Amino acid sequence: MGLIGTDISLASKFLKQGEVVSIPTETVYGLAANAYNEAAVSKVFSIKQRPMSNPLIIHIGDIEQINEFVKEIPSEAVILAQHFWPGPLTLLLPKKATIPDMVTAGSNKVAIRIPNHPVTLQLLKTIPFPLAAPSANPFGYVSPTTTEHVKEQLGDKIPYILMGGTCAVGIESTIVGFEDGKTIVYRLGGLEIASIEKLVGTVILHNNLTASNPIEKLVTPGSLSYHYSPNKLLKLGNMSDLLVTYGSQKVGILAFDQYYEGVNKGQQILLAPTGKVEEAAYNLFAALRELDQLDIDVILCSLVPHQGLGMAINDRLVRASASRI
Repeated sequence: MGLIGTDISLASKFLKQGEVVSIPTETVYGLAANAYNEAAVSKVFSIKQRPMSNPLIIHIGDIEQINEFVKEIPSEAVILAQHFWPGPLTLLLPKKATIPDMVTAGSNKVAIRIPNHPVTLQLLKTIPFPLAAPSANPFGYVSPTTTEHVKEQLGDKIPYILMGGTCAVGIESTIVGFEDGKTIVYRLGGLEIASIEKLVGTVILHNNLTASNPIEKLVTPGSLSYHYSPNKLLKLGNMSDLLVTYGSQKVGILAFDQYYEGVNKGQQILLAPTGKVEEAAYNLFAALRELDQLDIDVILCSLVPHQGLGMAINDRLVRASASRI
């Protein structure tokens, strides 16, 4: 079992030695390695059992560093970075050769962000390289939002987990790119679309995975049609219909803000008792993990209000309920 603690200098030491450590961010916990060190980056893929075709996000500590890694920065990207960094915004930009192709899965673009977490920002000041870091969980499973989540699944595979409390946002960053003067959202996440549009105008929602072409080359991290999935079967739909269909089985319910009759409350979790989608985002992954550990056959869930962060939550629920191919 690896070490767990708050020692930033120790985390820095491991990273400089080419090891992989878990780091806290405001979105989810990451599995970080020196982005320049291909041997270290390959460990990330191996530990997560993540396909090498699925690119990683680069984490930096200062907006001035971005010029070291990207060839050009559209004016819209500058506006968004200045406004939302540090924060749950990832920019997809043309990369320089300083970033290994392994990190970007051969793409000529790199996903890059500044995480809004004091511990990791301090860590980034102690190392002379950016960090390549996907979520710190086995590939395809529910993302981790606490140190305990990381410990349960990867604690015996990495030398150090840097503690940072429960992630404040709870879902991954929003990924934004730019093509032909248009701003494109490649992944819904912890930054609302409306907040982006207030600064740069209307954005386009990109969908690079379709039913007719499910193995299209990934453009960005988190682009698979299935992802964020518990081990238990998760069925998404109208809750009344789902309860009729699966009523004979042992069910758990992931609900937005109300309990349902006929199912033990101990097998139901409310994402947002106050009715706020921000609360639902904060609780989403932990709730999925908790239900996954219950003695049930299936998790039943309905979409949350499709507004603000609710759009990103629904994106995660759809992927979590999708069939694995």
